[in-house]
Amino acid sequence: MKAWVHPTAEVEEGVALGPGTKIWSQVHVRGPSRIGRDCIVGEKSYIAYDVEIGDRVKINAFAYLCAGLRIEDGVMIAAGTIFTNDRWPRATTPDLAALRPSEPDETTGRTTVRAGATIGARAVIGTDLEIGRFAMVGMGAIVTRDVPDHHLVIGQPARSAGIVCRCGRTLSKGEPQPQPEGELACGACGATLWITPDGIRSEPGGRGKA
Repeated sequence: MKAWVHPTAEVEEGVALGPGTKIWSQVHVRGPSRIGRDCIVGEKSYIAYDVEIGDRVKINAFAYLCAGLRIEDGVMIAAGTIFTNDRWPRATTPDLAALRPSEPDETTGRTTVRAGATIGARAVIGTDLEIGRFAMVGMGAIVTRDVPDHHLVIGQPARSAGIVCRCGRTLSKGEPQPQPEGELACGACGATLWITPDGIRSEPGGRGKA
């Protein structure tokens, strides 16, 4: 099935859309950029050039995805999420004589959202960060540092507040690390998580849609 684009959306030349992807009303996607297969981009969202989006990604309405962003498969970006990529934002050169260019350069931050992660509604994501696999960023959070795999982070600035399963359920509350090595099982989907000195890894279970 081919990609579908709403008549009011603007998809620029150089944008690659995977089969089954749907671009809804008044979305603006700049080129060059790439959106994988079976994705949804909600109305009035903006996707800058030099953005790469994997397969089966959900982007809700009013999201702002800046240049230099990489989003892996199965990520959810809730309504009103804002990504940033400029560590030293100024409108002009230091002498105020000229506008700074908007194109990415050597100072542009490169943020990556790993597979299965969720970014909550109206969250703000800082620059040069990594959001880990199956991590969950709470709504309204301001993320200023990397988020490890399977961590739930909340607050302004965001802090770790628990461990989340592949299916999104919270399996452990409180600061996940330091924590003894061990194993967590999800009663909802049957997934298993292993806590190790190198972080948290998981395998899907046999129940649900994990």
